[in-house]
Amino acid sequence: MTLPRLSAPPAVRWITRTLEDAGYETWAVGGAVRNVLLGRPAGDWDLTTRARPEDMRRLFRRTVPLGVEHGTVGVLASDGVMFEVTTFRRDVETDGRHAVVAFADAVEDDLGRRDFTINAIAWHALRETLLDPYGGVEDLKAGVLRCVGGPERRFAEDFLRVLRACRFAGRFGLDVEPETWHAMMASVGNLRHLSAERIREELVKILDGDPVPSRALGLYRSSGIMGALYPELAGRSDDAWTASLDAVDRLPPGRPMLRLAMLLRGLDARSVAQLLVRLRLSNVQTEETAMRAGAPPLPTATTSDADVRRWLSRVGPRRLTAVARLELAAARSRWGKDASADAVDPASVVAAWRRARAILSELPALEVKDLALDGRDLIRLGLRPGPEFRRILEDLLERVLDEPDLNRKERLEAEVATLVDADGGETVQDG
Repeated sequence: MTLPRLSAPPAVRWITRTLEDAGYETWAVGGAVRNVLLGRPAGDWDLTTRARPEDMRRLFRRTVPLGVEHGTVGVLASDGVMFEVTTFRRDVETDGRHAVVAFADAVEDDLGRRDFTINAIAWHALRETLLDPYGGVEDLKAGVLRCVGGPERRFAEDFLRVLRACRFAGRFGLDVEPETWHAMMASVGNLRHLSAERIREELVKILDGDPVPSRALGLYRSSGIMGALYPELAGRSDDAWTASLDAVDRLPPGRPMLRLAMLLRGLDARSVAQLLVRLRLSNVQTEETAMRAGAPPLPTATTSDADVRRWLSRVGPRRLTAVARLELAAARSRWGKDASADAVDPASVVAAWRRARAILSELPALEVKDLALDGRDLIRLGLRPGPEFRRILEDLLERVLDEPDLNRKERLEAEVATLVDADGGETVQDG
């Protein structure tokens, strides 16, 4: 494998030159260097320097104090793009979750505290030279993920690195070096010490940015991570897990919550709720993902219009596209591979989706708020406000779902009279 030649944006060279001219050694490090070497988009360029935060703020007119206590300053280029510049650091103390660091004077100290060799490569934007003390370039060429130094110590310094190892190996198609792999599995039990937020962010990064998330998620399962963090998913059979991952791969990057819903499809509602609450997603994300994961199948293209409207009412019209995409991905993952009777032809899912969209385009009343009559109208009709209002409106909606033309005020008023008569007139105010 021949790695491409590195080049950096003019702003990176400007920042480097400004610091170097002032006597402060400066290197580009991290993901941008790794990504460009792999022939991928660089992403954000980060730099590390011997300059202290106060030196950077003195040398650059526009800066942002991103984490001055940790040595990180944001430097704004002329076009407003911000670049993170961090002082060389070395670890003083670690506990598996947090590190106490001190500023250092040599870039080698900074590279020595990084997690994997592929992330411990520095590039000098002016001299156009690589500094690779741990063989990260060779590991990239060989397609290997390896820890910097002893893997047991590296994972003990920060347990999150176990999850990061799966993400990097999956994203870049790397084989985890055996010693690193064994240390990962030995460290799985310590993942419970991580915060829910850090665990969630690693999963979201896989689901959000990885074109083929099944590779990283497969490592979650084979390493024991899935059992430790997501036991609800770990209990699936190998066939069910493989089918689920294949369906997730068929959904586009940039839609992490949709992909998460696909992972959760087939679990009971309680298990879904437990997992989502444990991830500490926002209330909106939790509710939406649970609804998508637990949505009943799309009505077929031959289902009655009334039943399609009832499905749209139950699931929510704004979820039609998301649920249809989930069903289509699941169908495509199984069609042609699964000879069982419940394998669904993707073409039938597309037809059902089009049918539901056509009915939705007619703007039918699907929720109580869509009715041409509301609680104020019930009062005007002489009904006493109370819990029965909700039942009456829901009964009206059921009738409108069957017969959309009923959704006119005068017709609904007549339906209310029928409902009240059926109840013996108990809600009517005495005249």
